[in-house]
Amino acid sequence: MRKEILGVSFDDLTLEEAVAAGERLAAGPAFSYVVTPNPEIVTMARQAEDYQRVLNQAALVLPDGIGVIHAAKILGTPLQGRVPGIDFASGLMTRMAQTGSRLFLLGAKPGVAEEAGRRLTEQYPGLCLCGTHHGYFTDSAPVVDAIRAASPDVVFVCLGAPKQELWMARYGPETGAHLMAGLGGVLDVYAGNVKRAPEVWQKMGMEWCYRLLHQPSRFGRMAKLPLFLVAAAREKGKRGRG
Repeated sequence: MRKEILGVSFDDLTLEEAVAAGERLAAGPAFSYVVTPNPEIVTMARQAEDYQRVLNQAALVLPDGIGVIHAAKILGTPLQGRVPGIDFASGLMTRMAQTGSRLFLLGAKPGVAEEAGRRLTEQYPGLCLCGTHHGYFTDSAPVVDAIRAASPDVVFVCLGAPKQELWMARYGPETGAHLMAGLGGVLDVYAGNVKRAPEVWQKMGMEWCYRLLHQPSRFGRMAKLPLFLVAAAREKGKRGRG
């Protein structure tokens, strides 16, 4: 069941349900992709109809940011909770390690995907890392060829929004992969370049604040969150009058 939040329709799933759905998609014969919108991505989509369509056509649309959860409550369409992209990816890799499924990592600066892959194969024994490629490319054809040659079941696409979602929708079917997931900056976390907020901050829904304290350059992006909630309140008002 999906619930529409400011133009983007989110799957109302728990983390466990989302991982199980991802595992089924990865084992299926067709190509699928997963998106993990936060308030910033939803705001982008409201300004670009084509991008909004790409998000809504994903096989799974998971609420990554706490702001999406708050907006859902304001709109009277509450979601079960956050499904952070990094937690979805970790849960999926746990399942993949048990079945020997093949993973390809795409994104970040040169060398980051390789280091992330090295650490992930240590963390998830049995996980098959079949290839990596950095995200600093202008010609997609060689990247598509590299993925196709590696024959992955799953590709983590970490190019940042909106590029990663548009790239998956456009090029994903050509790669032969079964499932792609757009995951922003998770490769830097997996590689040890960026530290994730402690679990207590995550449970409080304050992961964004922890990141802001450690990355003040993100202030401009974070400052948009109140505007996102105001937009949700205005939409609620419109629906009420309707």
